[in-house]
Amino acid sequence: MRDKESTDVRDTRQRILRAATELFRRKGYTATGMKQIAEAAEAPFGSIYHFFPGGKAHLGEEVVRTSGAAYLDLVIALMAPYEDRAAATRDAFTGAAETLRELDFADPCPIATIAMEVAGTSERLRRATAEVFAGWIDALAAYYASGGMPEPAARETAGSVIALLEGAFMLGRAARSTEPVVSAGRAAEAIVRAALVRA
Repeated sequence: MRDKESTDVRDTRQRILRAATELFRRKGYTATGMKQIAEAAEAPFGSIYHFFPGGKAHLGEEVVRTSGAAYLDLVIALMAPYEDRAAATRDAFTGAAETLRELDFADPCPIATIAMEVAGTSERLRRATAEVFAGWIDALAAYYASGGMPEPAARETAGSVIALLEGAFMLGRAARSTEPVVSAGRAAEAIVRAALVRA
């Protein structure tokens, strides 16, 4: 009986996180209410505060950290088999463009959505988004360095690639087109290839 209760508790927490992630991604952090999250999660309203006693900011921080880790794992898994780091980068952008289309041009990245909305008003969320982006840059820099790119160039290149991707998502959403993401992928490929040639 205790195992079932423990599983139910974990399931409720995960449903709340999934619902918040989806709503923040589609509607934005500010426009999403806690009641909406509870309804989407099919969870009692009070359970949100049970799991996230710091309220919406606490839940938002958890969304940022769990989504950030999941996105990083996915991207690294997709790119890892490639010997050609530049081609891997281009193909990651191509995959991101398809994801954007599949989501009907809703923001595929809740981290960027939250960062843009509340970086100036919530230090807790600003810090969480900054740490996630820094972790992405660290991991991507390590991936480029493992392909022969020197460390300072690998870090600069990784930062440029992340900035290109996030900016391309914004332009793609506004235009309701995948072209900005595909174009940014070609630019990112060129940046990575040039950095590898200089290595």
